[in-house]
Amino acid sequence: MNEKEKSANRLKDESSPYLLQHAYNPVDWYPWSEEAFERARNDDKPIFLSIGYSTCHWCHVMERESFSDPDIARVLNQHYICIKVDREERPDIDQVYMTAAQMLSGTGGWPLSIFMTPEKKPFFATTYIPKESIYGRTGLMDLLPRIASLWRAQRENLLSAADEVANLIGTPSELRNRKKPGRDIPVRGYEEILLQFDRVWGGFGGAPKFPMHSHSMFLHRYWKWSGSEKALEMVQKTLEMMARGGIYDHLGFGFHRYSTDRRWMVPHFEKMLYDQAMAVLAYTESFQITGNTRFREVVEDCLSFVARELTSAEGGFFSARDADSEGEEGKYYLWTRQEIRDILTKEEDRVLSLVSHITTQGNFLDPAIGDRTGKNIIHLAIAPGEASKALGMQGDEVFMYFDSARRKLLAARQERPAPSIDDKILTDWNGLMIAAFSSAFKAFQKPEYLETAENAATFIIAHMKDQTGALFHRYRGEKAGIPGMAGDYAYLIWGLIELYSASFRLKYLSYALELENYFSTGFWDEKSGGYYTVSHTAGDLIARQKELYDGALPSPNSVAYSNLIRLFMLTGDVTYRNRAVRLAKLYTISLLKSPASYTFFTGGLMQELGPASQVVIIGEDGAPDTETMIRPLQKAFLPFTTVLLRKPGKNQAMDRVAAFTSAYTMHEEKATAYVCSRHTCKSPTTDADQMKILLGIED
Repeated sequence: MNEKEKSANRLKDESSPYLLQHAYNPVDWYPWSEEAFERARNDDKPIFLSIGYSTCHWCHVMERESFSDPDIARVLNQHYICIKVDREERPDIDQVYMTAAQMLSGTGGWPLSIFMTPEKKPFFATTYIPKESIYGRTGLMDLLPRIASLWRAQRENLLSAADEVANLIGTPSELRNRKKPGRDIPVRGYEEILLQFDRVWGGFGGAPKFPMHSHSMFLHRYWKWSGSEKALEMVQKTLEMMARGGIYDHLGFGFHRYSTDRRWMVPHFEKMLYDQAMAVLAYTESFQITGNTRFREVVEDCLSFVARELTSAEGGFFSARDADSEGEEGKYYLWTRQEIRDILTKEEDRVLSLVSHITTQGNFLDPAIGDRTGKNIIHLAIAPGEASKALGMQGDEVFMYFDSARRKLLAARQERPAPSIDDKILTDWNGLMIAAFSSAFKAFQKPEYLETAENAATFIIAHMKDQTGALFHRYRGEKAGIPGMAGDYAYLIWGLIELYSASFRLKYLSYALELENYFSTGFWDEKSGGYYTVSHTAGDLIARQKELYDGALPSPNSVAYSNLIRLFMLTGDVTYRNRAVRLAKLYTISLLKSPASYTFFTGGLMQELGPASQVVIIGEDGAPDTETMIRPLQKAFLPFTTVLLRKPGKNQAMDRVAAFTSAYTMHEEKATAYVCSRHTCKSPTTDADQMKILLGIED
């Protein structure tokens, strides 16, 4: 055994890249396990719980600054049992203790630092803690001894506080108001978002500014539902400004996590798989509505980034690319003025310098020091098409030079040490990415998008479930593990529904139904409705919670609601609709307080409120007349329309899924569309143009 192996702690045997980053800390880390809690009880010590993820910049800082420090480790090991958790592997644990942090301190974020009893009850919570106290922020060297002293001398106070927090966490927040949300909710949600909208730079709220793609997708649906042009304008402004800013990687493509300023200029540099998925969904919808070719470019470029850098050889999608390289956040993406001059021709440099406002002092303002750094980030200070007059060039010349400059800088950047890839494969995020590739295929008809989505679905189905049909959450190192949670089921079902609507291969819809039935059996709250984050068999948390809030990601319950509405429309099985109605009632009180906090749910609610449409096409799979019917339905933005394809004649597999279609037949031996809307069915038609008229599809 070499010296490095001797210094390793228990995390060396874990699969999580985040936990492995701490495997050689002098801190005596435990993974979340009964062994750790038993040790805490036996040694009569409090627990220090640290939660983060592998591409989190401040998690890296705390690891280097504190957890690698022998003095900090000595205090932690003497007075605490230390547990490290990857929030992406265990979002259920993260959810419980993030709730506690918000109760105890009013804030949350990562790294999340929790002090708690051996019974898992938290009594103190904060986020990043510096090693030494600085600028009024207590450091670990002062905080750790202080809490250890309180544990010895004033334990009853700590235990009382911990009991109170644990009781609050375990108390359902929903009130027993059983009224179903009404038609006023989407209107109120729109009005609240309108007040949040940044009319200058797009987006919602101030800095830091997150890409709230659930808001964009809600506004698309609100435009379709109400005809509000202002709703559409807000989305267009937001997506256009994001695609111009530094939050978007103009060289290698894909979106960074969020912007530290309101202009989308200075990003937090990690690239998350789920951000790419949500961006693709939002930009695809906007292209379907507007035909804006820039939105199509963003979708195609984001998907090329995911295919190139975040797709495994087996077909699953990796989780993220780190923010840091060579110990510095963003170093991989930033450029000095001289570096750019050394790489580009004079004309390329002239164009890029104007378009991206490249300067010697730098256009990149470091938020940590509040000053310029001499570094530049490639962005579109002005669009290339707007630069031709100032440069004295034709528009196509500007585009040519900008593109050649971009390609040269990308090639040079690829020679730099790259940020690491978090190569764990998560079921929930893969479900989102399957939905994104499937939606892009429908809009753009690129076969490789459908192939990529199918490969990922095949991988998940083959590797991410056990013999009973239950999902696993994480796959890494040819091994699946961690029981699936609500997000895994909800997001994967969403992805499979989208994949069915892209391919019309019945196996994907059938598997979505299997998962929904398993999900409802294991996670549904029969008393109050809604899905718990973890199943009935989960036993290592102090409380089971339900997640409703739609943030950077829509909540599992919001996605599940839309899934249920769509499955009802696709199958005719009222069980799904009845469950959706009960789930909707769970949201009523929360919606009255802040409808803009539940925009993904409200997008689904608009489909339930109607008018919704259902189309059943009877035709031979792949036949020209069938494709003539299908293509307009895939290319148009039809968020409240579900489409089924049934082969003519007897079809036992389809009868098991959607028995109501068994009486539908082809007319005149041509592909035939059956259109129902507002609870009324129109006469079947073999004319694709007539079908489009019935659905209000404009060419």
